[in-house]
Amino acid sequence: MDFVKTLAGEFDTRPEYVQNIIALIDEGNTIPFIARYRKEQTGSMDDQVLRELDERLAYLRGLERRRAEVAASIEEQGKLTAELRAALDAAATLAQVEDLYRPYKPKRRTRAGVARERGLEPLAQLIFAQQGAVPALEAAASYVDADKGVESAEAALAGALDIIAEDLSDDARLRGLLRGFTFHTGIIASRAATEEDSVYAQYYDFREPASKIAGHRVLALDRGEREKFLKVSVEVDAEQAVGLIAASAVKGKGEYSALVARAAADAYGRLIAPSLERELRATLTQQAAEGAIKVFSDNLRQLLLQPPIKGKVALGMDPGYRMGCKLAVVDATGKVLTTTVIYPVPPHSKVEQAKDVVKKLIRTYGVEIIAIGNGTAGRETEMFAAEVLRELGGGVSYMVVSESGASVYSASKLAAEEFPDFDVNVRSAVSIARRLQDPLAELVKIDPKAVGVGQYQHDMPQARLDEALAGVVESCVNTVGVDLNTASVPLLSHVAGITRTTAKNIVARREAEGPYQNRRELLKVPKLGPKAFEQCAGFLRLPGAREPLDATAVHPESYAAARGLLAHCGFSEADIGTPALDERMRACGRGRLAEELGVGLPTLADIAAELRRPGRDMRDGLPKPLLRTDVMSMEDLKPGMELTGTVRNVIDFGAFVDIGVHQDGLVHISQISNKYIKHPSEALKVGDVVTVWVLSVDTAKKRIGLTMKKPREAQKKA
Repeated sequence: MDFVKTLAGEFDTRPEYVQNIIALIDEGNTIPFIARYRKEQTGSMDDQVLRELDERLAYLRGLERRRAEVAASIEEQGKLTAELRAALDAAATLAQVEDLYRPYKPKRRTRAGVARERGLEPLAQLIFAQQGAVPALEAAASYVDADKGVESAEAALAGALDIIAEDLSDDARLRGLLRGFTFHTGIIASRAATEEDSVYAQYYDFREPASKIAGHRVLALDRGEREKFLKVSVEVDAEQAVGLIAASAVKGKGEYSALVARAAADAYGRLIAPSLERELRATLTQQAAEGAIKVFSDNLRQLLLQPPIKGKVALGMDPGYRMGCKLAVVDATGKVLTTTVIYPVPPHSKVEQAKDVVKKLIRTYGVEIIAIGNGTAGRETEMFAAEVLRELGGGVSYMVVSESGASVYSASKLAAEEFPDFDVNVRSAVSIARRLQDPLAELVKIDPKAVGVGQYQHDMPQARLDEALAGVVESCVNTVGVDLNTASVPLLSHVAGITRTTAKNIVARREAEGPYQNRRELLKVPKLGPKAFEQCAGFLRLPGAREPLDATAVHPESYAAARGLLAHCGFSEADIGTPALDERMRACGRGRLAEELGVGLPTLADIAAELRRPGRDMRDGLPKPLLRTDVMSMEDLKPGMELTGTVRNVIDFGAFVDIGVHQDGLVHISQISNKYIKHPSEALKVGDVVTVWVLSVDTAKKRIGLTMKKPREAQKKA
C-alpha cells in the first residue's frame, strides 16, 4: 500500500508533507515538536491533525501487516490465487481482509465441516450448480454410508445444504453486500427486560435507524443492557436480505434451485445475520466511544486552557459538614502561606467564629480571590462566603471551582510528596485554590478521567481513552509552555521529550544546584540527551535569564536566525519585547530575509512573534473566568430570568452551565442556537461565559432548564 498517497488524499495535503511527517515520526520526534518547529516540512499542520494522521498511519500499517499474515496463511494452504491476491491488495479495511480470509481461516468444528468429513462436498457442488439430471434425493442416495455417519438420503441432503450455507456465509462479496444492507437499513430496537422503573425507562420501547442513532443513545443502550434493564436487538428485513443472497446464488426455478434458496435462508438466519448484528453493534459502540472520547478531549482541552488568574493571593475552601471547611491561603505563585479549619455549617454552625477567621486571613495575607469547592456542603459554604464578603464591603470576589479529582489528588502519592505534613483534606483546599490561579499547572497532577468533563467515560475503551486524554494534556502543556525554574514534576513530565524520570531529575538538579541559568544546562541532567533536549528545549522557558531568547518559545536551533532578524531590523536582544521592536517587526519584509537567515517563512513568522511578545501566554487573550460577590438559590429563579453563567461541561445532547446557584442548569441542544447545529460543541466550549434565560426550575429534583435563545419579551425590549 502506498501510505503517502493514501494519507495525502485522506488529509487533503501534499504528498511531500505526508512523506516528511512519516519520516519525522519514525525518527522519534514528538507531535508537539513537529507541529511547532517543523512547519516547513508539514505545511504548518496543527498538532491535532498530526495526531489524527499518526493514528491513521498506525491503522494502515496494521492493515498491511494483517494483509501479509493472511496472504501467507492462504499461501501455506496452497490456495492463494492471483485473483485472491489482487482482492487482498485492494482491501481498504481490516473487515474486508477478514472477509476474504474467512473461507480459509481455521474453524472450530461446524455442521458444514462435519458434512465435508463425511464426503458430502461433491453433492453440495452438484446441488449448487443447479444442473442435476436426477431428483435431489436420488442423487443424495448414492452418498448414504452408515460407516461415515450418513444414515439416509435426507441426511446426505441436509449435510450438503449445510456446506452450501457455510460457503454462502463465507463469500466475501456477499458479506460486504449484506453488511452494507444491514448498516443502512437496520433498526436498533430495545425493550424492557424488567418491570422495574429505572433511568432507562425511555428505552423500554425504543426503535431508531442504525444509520441515524446518536452516539450517546448507543452508549445508554449498551449500559442498560449490561445492567439487565434492557434487551437490545437489530431488526432487519430478513426476507429482503435472503433475496439479496438468492439473487446471486439461485440460477433457476427447479428443485436444485429451490434447495439453494433454502440454503441461502439458512445461511442468513443461522450464520450471517447474528454475525452482522454483532458487528453492527460493535461498530456503533466503537463510533459512539470515539465520539464520546472526542467530546471528552475537547472539554478537557478547554478546561486545561482556562485563563489563569495571575498575581493574586487566593484562599481555597474545601467545604464539609462534620469535618468542617478546610482553608488554605496561597500566595501569587501558589506557595502555601497558611492553613486552618472552620465550622460555619451544620452540625457545628460556628458561624461568627468562622467569619472572624476568614476576615483575619483576608486582611493578614491580602487575599483577593476565593476558590470554593463545589462538593458536599458547597452550597452552604458559598452562602457563608458571600455573607463575609458583604460584611467586608468589597475588594474580594469568589468563584465556585469544580473539585472533581481533588480528593483523588489529595490522597495520591504525589500530594503526599508535595505536602507531607498536611492532612489529606487540607491538600484538597490547596488544590482548589491553585486551580483558580493556574488550572493547567494544577490539573495536570490529576488523572484526566477524574476532572468531570466527560460522558459515559467508564464505558470507553480505557486504553484508547487514556491515550487520547494524554495527548490533550501534552498538547495543552506544550502550547502554553513551562517555566523551567518553577514547574512541578507532573507538569514537566508532559513536556515533549521528557519522561517522568527525566522530570524528576530536572527538579532534583534544580533543588540541589539552584535555578537553571540557561537552557543548555538541561544537557547536564541525567538521562536527558541531545534528542530529548531538541524535543523539549523550545517549550521550557526561563524568564529573566541572561540569554533573553531563553525566555521565549524560539528554539535554540533558531537563535542565530533570531539574532539575524533583530540585527536586520536594527535592534539587539536587549530590545526584545519593547514597543519599538513590536512596531518595526510588523513592517519588516520577510520573503528574501527568511532565505538569508536559513529558515522558512513559518519559522521566521514565529520568531518575529516571539521577539515582539516574548513568552506570551496564549491563555491571556481568552475571556476571564466569571467571578462573583453574591449568591442566589434555586428558589430565587423564575422562568424568563436572564443570567450570566459559565459552561462547565459539553455533552452530546447539550451543555451544563453554572449560573451561581450551586446547581448547574442544562441547555438542551435544541435551546443553544436558532441555527441548526449537529453537536453542542459547534457553539459552546467548556469555560465559555454565556447569557442564558431560565426555562424551568424543579427544586425537588434539582433540575434547571435553560435556554440561550432570547425570549420574546427580551427581544421586544431590545
